[in-house]
Amino acid sequence: QVQLVESGGGLVQPGGSLRLSCAASGFTLDYYGIGWFRQAPGKEREGVSYISSDSSNTYYTDCVKGRFTISRDNAKNTVYLQMNSLKPEDTAVYYCARRYRARTRWALGSDYDYWGQGTQVIVSS
Repeated sequence: QVQLVESGGGLVQPGGSLRLSCAASGFTLDYYGIGWFRQAPGKEREGVSYISSDSSNTYYTDCVKGRFTISRDNAKNTVYLQMNSLKPEDTAVYYCARRYRARTRWALGSDYDYWGQGTQVIVSS
């Protein structure tokens, strides 16, 4: 069955770094774009970043541009999110998801059909 499993979250001080991983199984990762989303307590889920199936297109929400980098290794069935210069406002549960259709906005959650269970990121001193 299709599975996406996130890992790499944790507690980090402001200014620190984390690398999240999204391990895919049960389908051919090469055929799908993958998005990273996050949800902080009391807030709506938001799209963080997206990478197309062949890595030719990447997108970021404005508040993480220049700090986060998305990448993928299809041979390892894994998508990564490198997060640098972390801020307290980056605290959230981070999810990866498989995009099964493409409409106007990459961050449209309804375009994603499978989601991981999430990994917690806490940025605090």
